Amino acid sequence: MWPFLVSIVVVGVLFLLVFPARTYLGQRRSLAAAEHRVSVLSGENATLDQRVAKLQDQAEIERIAREQYGLVKPGEEAYAILPPPTVPAPEGDAPAAAAKTPHRTWYQRLWHKLT
Repeated sequence: MWPFLVSIVVVGVLFLLVFPARTYLGQRRSLAAAEHRVSVLSGENATLDQRVAKLQDQAEIERIAREQYGLVKPGEEAYAILPPPTVPAPEGDAPAAAAKTPHRTWYQRLWHKLT
């Protein structure tokens, strides 16, 4: 009879103390994560508000249009500096071709030469 009463008391303690405590601690963790997310988003919002304030200025709009889109005012000329063209290696030069593909293993190079 005593083991039955002890087990009922233990189950009662679990329902009254342990399970609510676990729920409470889980909610605290969720709340802390949500507060961190809110602080990060508040910082991003502040950054975006500063950007919006900058974009109200005509000089900033002109700077972005020139830098990112290559736009010019009437009467101005735009010049683009292109990278130098790449010169392809001669195809008949086997050592240069082998040097270009160092990532191949020895059996891959052998198979490539056979096929």
